[in-house]
Amino acid sequence: MQTVSAPSASSPELVFDLLTSFQKTAALNGALELNLFTVIGQGNHSVSEIAAHCKASERGIRILCDYMTVLGLLHKVEGRYELTPTAAVFLDARSPACVAEARRFLSGPMTRAAFEGVAAAVRKGGTVLGKDSATAPENPAWVDFARAMGPITGPAAAEIADLLGDGNGQPWKVLDIAAGHGLFGIHVAMKNPAASVVAVDWPQVLAVAQENASKFGVAERYSTRAGSAFEVDFGSGYDVALLTNFCHHFNREMNLSLARKIFAALKPGGRLVTLEFAPNDDRISPPGPAAFSLVMLVSTESGDAYTAREYMELFEEAGFAKTQLHPLQRSMQQLLVSEKGNPTS
Repeated sequence: MQTVSAPSASSPELVFDLLTSFQKTAALNGALELNLFTVIGQGNHSVSEIAAHCKASERGIRILCDYMTVLGLLHKVEGRYELTPTAAVFLDARSPACVAEARRFLSGPMTRAAFEGVAAAVRKGGTVLGKDSATAPENPAWVDFARAMGPITGPAAAEIADLLGDGNGQPWKVLDIAAGHGLFGIHVAMKNPAASVVAVDWPQVLAVAQENASKFGVAERYSTRAGSAFEVDFGSGYDVALLTNFCHHFNREMNLSLARKIFAALKPGGRLVTLEFAPNDDRISPPGPAAFSLVMLVSTESGDAYTAREYMELFEEAGFAKTQLHPLQRSMQQLLVSEKGNPTS
């Protein structure tokens, strides 16, 4: 007798996972607020020990630790919890590479508010945050960014400095546009002891950059110019201009205007160094850079995740002689280095 199989149906598991993903973010933020990973890293492994040091209930700690185990951030053996390598490096506050503070920006009020308005932003073609958008003048969220994101961007900043080299000890003049925490310019100054940095950003953000310049021992070679990158007088004669994580906030016309302004500020032979989330031409790969375009839709008026090809065309139109793409080992982002030709070249 022939049996007839019932039509197969796709599992809704992916849909359920997407609809409840906010729970993972909330749980991780809760664990960080309780200092859970640092407490376990200090040698507290039983529920009672962890609860005592976190000043929390044993029932709550047991459930939260189990959930962190499900997420892959803890190991559980015979009722005792250990940090996974990822949690030990990136979530234990004692680790130099701890990125826990990034939560204050990545899942902070501005980001959450932006994503609550996805449908409205799609209808409009840009953010509905108004005066609270990512590009609003002196948005306090960028102070949070400057204080929280250094550990995440630090490795890329060091890699970029290594790529640029030490300049053979030549006295470079470096322009750091939308400097934020300042680490990109600071690492260049650390690599080349003869380099001086001019950082541009909002005043309160520059205060954080100056703190970091002092921390890393380059304060005497670090100066600032406060205001909008589109309006501040950069000056001239720069050997290197750093344009990191900035262009994605604006449309092509604004970026072209800025690129031309930077071109004029560079000396002949100077280099523009651009760090960006740059998806492939298909705009759906790799996943991280491709997905970043939605972040720009909901948080800016006209920003986007532009492809490397689009950046190369833009910099060529701005006057740069050539632009080379440099994939980074310590970041999902792409690095583009554009050269201002010499008059005789």
